Amino acid sequence: MSNTIRIRKGLDIRLKGEAEKVLVQADPAKVVAIKPTDFHGLVPKLLVKPGDPVQAGSPIFCDKYNERVLWTSPVSGEVADVVRGEKRRILEVRIMADSQQRFEEFGAGDPSTMNRETIIQKLLKSGAWPVIKQRPFDVVANPAQEPKAIFISAFDSAPLAPDQDLVVRNHGADFQAGLDALAKLTKGKVHLGVSEKTAAREFLDAKGVVRSTYTGPHPAGNVGVQIHAVSPINKGDLIWTVGVQDVILIGRLFRQGKLDASRVVAVTGSEARNPKYVRTIIGSSLKDITGPVEGHTRVISGNPLTGDNAGADGWLGFYHTQVTLMPEGDQPKFFITDGWASPGFNTFSANRSFPTWLMPGKKFAPDTNQNGEERAFVMSGQYEKVFPFDIYPVHLLKAILVNDIEQMEKLGLYEVAPEDFALCEFVCTSKINSQQIVRDGLDALKKETT
Repeated sequence: MSNTIRIRKGLDIRLKGEAEKVLVQADPAKVVAIKPTDFHGLVPKLLVKPGDPVQAGSPIFCDKYNERVLWTSPVSGEVADVVRGEKRRILEVRIMADSQQRFEEFGAGDPSTMNRETIIQKLLKSGAWPVIKQRPFDVVANPAQEPKAIFISAFDSAPLAPDQDLVVRNHGADFQAGLDALAKLTKGKVHLGVSEKTAAREFLDAKGVVRSTYTGPHPAGNVGVQIHAVSPINKGDLIWTVGVQDVILIGRLFRQGKLDASRVVAVTGSEARNPKYVRTIIGSSLKDITGPVEGHTRVISGNPLTGDNAGADGWLGFYHTQVTLMPEGDQPKFFITDGWASPGFNTFSANRSFPTWLMPGKKFAPDTNQNGEERAFVMSGQYEKVFPFDIYPVHLLKAILVNDIEQMEKLGLYEVAPEDFALCEFVCTSKINSQQIVRDGLDALKKETT
């Protein structure tokens, strides 16, 4: 049995380019890249140099301030390059993959019979630990701490998001093994959030979890919304979160004794020639996933609301299971047909400004143009309509902007992550970069309280 929780505030953005329920195997990756920039707050300590041989699961860098936390190679091969930016900051570690993969051995075992410290050591040594993130602060979890609960969202409500039922299909044993391992890491419960449309038996028959059903618009699938509804975070609380495919990765590690970093990625968006699901590997080149990309197209690693503008020559983000191709929005528009004077028959509207609100089945192909610059940040009531937290979003953002730590705490910053403000950013007529403001606030709060 599971309790049903209704999320009433939010917004479903109807976009063209949903991935067809077809799963294909991508060509073997020739080069992969692990990016320290995918892990907020990480200061990496490099453990390899160009020319070094590695196996899948070999350490390539660690956290300078917590050397127990390792990042390992997803493939076997040779370290091809270490790309650096300003002040020699490490941006990418590129690895040239072998045609035949070799794996580090970590030993198979049943996690339900292991103690907590043994499980942690296996996750740390294999490089699987960074898939576990923590709230507050939305960073890689600290293995020295113990959370009050672990949350997993078994559905994604973001625009064009991958179908988790398809992703978990035929991986029930790995998913359950991952749940068994995670159950040993918390003094509380493992919470699994499903939607009213979830049909996969791998989710519905999962053992050792507290299952809750969520209904309503996006962001019902955001793990932050589910935490807020079931186990709100107060000062001093700690909750860990894990994605579905990361639970499967952990389960494979324990069942096979090796780090299998394969990942199912949904190729989506109006500019995708053949929207589909692709089985690839963490850190793969986006070219290998999307195929040829036409000019004036933005290639996003992730979903349209929270993903990174990676470019056609970029790499799949560590936590991303979706690639979105959208029009860049850098082309001129005739003001009567597509500009400010157009009737808006092809424009999605969150507030009934255009007649398309009368067309509930219509899907859209918007570009990335913001159609305006940042303006005065005023109280409009827009955020509250799409923000399902019992928090005053504008008050919180303004407390962050003036760096008022006490007000940030009182207004609920511990409960949110940047992705929870993605819809606020989307509907904002002031063009405020809400996600970056929240990220800055979390950084300031972490610095003051840890």
